[in-house]
Amino acid sequence: MKFRPCIDIHNGKVKQIVGGSLRDRGDQAVENFVSERSAADFAHFYHKDGLSGGHIILLNPASSPYFRATQAQALEALGAEKGDFSVGGGVNPGCAQLYLDAGASHVIVTSYVFSDGQFNTEHLKEMVSAVGREHLILDLSCRRREDGFYIVTDRWQKFTDVKLNADVLAELSESCDEFLVHGVDAEGRQQGPLLELVDLLADAERKANGLFPITYAGGIGSFEDLEAVRQHGRNRIDVTIGSALNLFGGKMDYRKVIAECMDEA
Repeated sequence: MKFRPCIDIHNGKVKQIVGGSLRDRGDQAVENFVSERSAADFAHFYHKDGLSGGHIILLNPASSPYFRATQAQALEALGAEKGDFSVGGGVNPGCAQLYLDAGASHVIVTSYVFSDGQFNTEHLKEMVSAVGREHLILDLSCRRREDGFYIVTDRWQKFTDVKLNADVLAELSESCDEFLVHGVDAEGRQQGPLLELVDLLADAERKANGLFPITYAGGIGSFEDLEAVRQHGRNRIDVTIGSALNLFGGKMDYRKVIAECMDEA
């Protein structure tokens, strides 16, 4: 289990928000933390600790009056530590190369591939053609319905008809390098991870013999939660932690988190 750093940017600021509260209209979100430090500052900080494979997420849509400020922060951070971070948020074939040229290791895509509530195979092929499978991460962020977890898009506001399971992950893994999965209903709440979702991810990773990395995000608020994700994920599912870190006003000591994630026990 590895710790993957995250830099979430909303309205031109590095923030931690309650994921399910994000709204395009009015660029609103319930905020847990707003930093005065730039995204590039955080990129340098993580790099000094030898951390890579992190994610930069733009939380404003391209239609937002804040988008340019949010994008500028992301591009500055990518250039500050080239190759350390992937980037997501409104990525499509038309803009993907901009981020790769700026220093992103991968681009992260959800809404373009799962458009109008459905899995669009042609759009996935277009993304692979534009950047290559080796530079593509699929964000399969999920919300729970009665019969399971469904992929959501448009900054987690719209349900698709795609129910996440091992077969879906196996099929999609042929077109991407790794997966990022937010448990949206737990995101930013620090009230515990969605362990049923972690179980599903671990089962899919086991069936695939570890062929694709998976990072889980959402709800980790304590070291007990972190250990629960390790156990349910069989020490094979990577994690990202936001609001709970003391870097973002939370109670979990950042240095201890790194040490715990490096511990293979």
